[in-house]
Amino acid sequence: MGRASPLLLVLLALGFFFATYNLLTLVIQYKDSSSGFGSGTSDPVTRMPANLRKLGESNLKFHVALTATDAPYSQWQCRIMYYWYKKMKNMPGSDMGKFTRVLHSGKGDHLMDEIPTFVVDPLPEGLDRGYIVLNRPWAFVQWLEKATIEEEYILMAEPDHIFANPLPNLAHGDNPAGFPFFYIKPTEHEKVVRKFYPEEKGPVTDVDPIGNSPVIIKKSLLEEISPTWVNVSLRMKDDPETDKEFGWVLEMYAYAVASALHGVRHILRNDFMLQPPWDLEVGKRFIIHYTYGCDYNMKGKLTYGKIGEWRFDKRSYLSGPPPKNLTLPPPGVPESVVRLVKMVNEATANIPGWDSLNSD
Repeated sequence: MGRASPLLLVLLALGFFFATYNLLTLVIQYKDSSSGFGSGTSDPVTRMPANLRKLGESNLKFHVALTATDAPYSQWQCRIMYYWYKKMKNMPGSDMGKFTRVLHSGKGDHLMDEIPTFVVDPLPEGLDRGYIVLNRPWAFVQWLEKATIEEEYILMAEPDHIFANPLPNLAHGDNPAGFPFFYIKPTEHEKVVRKFYPEEKGPVTDVDPIGNSPVIIKKSLLEEISPTWVNVSLRMKDDPETDKEFGWVLEMYAYAVASALHGVRHILRNDFMLQPPWDLEVGKRFIIHYTYGCDYNMKGKLTYGKIGEWRFDKRSYLSGPPPKNLTLPPPGVPESVVRLVKMVNEATANIPGWDSLNSD
C-alpha cells in the first residue's frame, strides 16, 4: 500500500483538527448535561413510547455492520473495533450476532482474512465531492441488497467505536434505537430541514436528533430507508445553503430526515454511547466513541482546543496504526479517557501483526 505525501498528511491533519474543534462551544455546554447517565442514577432513555417500557429488552440478535475504507486510518480502527466485538459478543447481556465490515473501496484489502468483510462499490467518481461519508448510505443499500443477513436487526456502527459493555438489542419492533447527538438540532435548522421534510409530512420535531450510527434497526426498515437516505444525502450536498449549514454532519441529518419521511421514530438512548473527553465515566454505557481529541496537561486538566502535554487523538495516526503500549494519562484525567487508552492498549497487544498493518 502506497504512502501519502507528507504535505497531504499535514493538510489532512489540519482539516481533521478544525473539524474536531469547531464545535467546542457547544461541547463545553454539553459536557455537564450528560452527567449521571453512566452511573445509572438518571433515566438513560430520552424518549420511548410508554407501552414499550413495559416490554423490557427484545433479546433478538442483531448484526453488527460498519462501513469503512481501505485507508490505513480506517483499517487500524476497524481492527480494534472487531477485537472488542469478539470479546463482548458472547458475554451475558449481549445480543450481538455476526459482524460485517462493509468496505466501500470497490476492492478487497489485506484485512479480508482477519475481519468478515463485504466489498461494495463507492459512489461514482466526483459524486461525493470530497465528502467521503456520502458513501455510507450507498454502501448500506448495496450490502442489504446483495448480502445474506441472518439476523432480523442491524446495528450500524463505525470504526471508531469500542464496545465497553455487552450490548443488548435496544430496539423494539419497528422502533429503532438511536443515540441523541447534542449537535443534531432539526428544530433549530427548520428552514433548511423543510427543504427535504415538507410541512405536510409533519412537525420538524418528528425528525430525530440522531445520526445513522449508532442505531439498532429492523433490517426490513433499513431496506426501506436506505435508498431515501442516499437520495436525501446527495440532494443536501447539492444544495449550497444546506451544505454550508450542516457541514460535516450533513449525512447524519440526511439519515434523520430519511427516517422521518418513512414515519420511523427512534427510541433515544443516552446510554447507547459516550464520547470522551466530554463524558467523564463509562459506567453502564455500551459504546465508547473516540471521535474527539483528548488533550490534557500533566496536572490532568483538559486543554480545550489546544494540543496537550498528554494527548490521545485518532488523527495523530492518519498514515498508520498507533504504537503498542500508549502512555496512560496523568493523574486527574477522567476515567472514560483512561479506560479508552487501556482498551486500545489491550487490543494492540493482542491483535496479531499489529505493527505490520501497512504491509501488503
